[in-house]
Amino acid sequence: MGVNHIMFDLKGKNAMVTGSSRGLGRGMAEALLEAGARVVLVDKSEEVNAARDELKAKGLCVHSVRADLSSHEGRVEAFRQTLEMTEGKMNILVNAAGIHDRRACLDLPLEAWNTVIEINLTAVFDLCKMAGEQMVQQKTGKIINIGSMLSFIGGFNASAYAVSKGGVAQLTKSLSNEWAMHGIQVNAIAPGYMATTMNHDLLQDEARYPQITARIPAGKWGTPKDLAGITVFLASEASDYVTGTIIPVDGGYIAR
Repeated sequence: MGVNHIMFDLKGKNAMVTGSSRGLGRGMAEALLEAGARVVLVDKSEEVNAARDELKAKGLCVHSVRADLSSHEGRVEAFRQTLEMTEGKMNILVNAAGIHDRRACLDLPLEAWNTVIEINLTAVFDLCKMAGEQMVQQKTGKIINIGSMLSFIGGFNASAYAVSKGGVAQLTKSLSNEWAMHGIQVNAIAPGYMATTMNHDLLQDEARYPQITARIPAGKWGTPKDLAGITVFLASEASDYVTGTIIPVDGGYIAR
């Protein structure tokens, strides 16, 4: 059987994308929309409604939920509102919300550690569980988590972030083992160094920026557009036998 564009068609599919008011989450949400999915943008920032309006002006089927994902109650409410907007069906979950605290370990308070772990790992577990309950009933579903280069390497001044993203990788594998038999694929994308707001400090760092760039075989940092293809692939039937993977999208950085 050959490959055709229908395998990547997401018409009739419903997606929830967290952290989608800007940056990588916004780029991934837009890719799903352009492939035909109905997408609910979920973000703490009030920018999420502006993002919805911009995308809706392009004729795309998009909704938004402003929610704080740092608490279980906030996540439950965000998921409830999302299901209301998708007529009770969840086909695709993208966990793109994340934060970073670039302080050295000796300068990092426990409270800051807990905040990073809560948003980057516990919230991912919580939303995966909610979506998983829905998808097991449907006998189908796609979950896409966002890892990092720090799912593989330790990084620098990034102890909490590295642990959270290492945890996302292991959670992805574990949930895949549990849910593959129910027709659910759970995968993670590990972006390389991306020119986004989260990396503003690194982009301005006169020492670190050239060091990092020199290690990237592609010779440049990525952009949200660079995640569009892999996002649609992992959300579509083209990836129905791909599960439990952590896929680097990094310009060759991890292989250097």
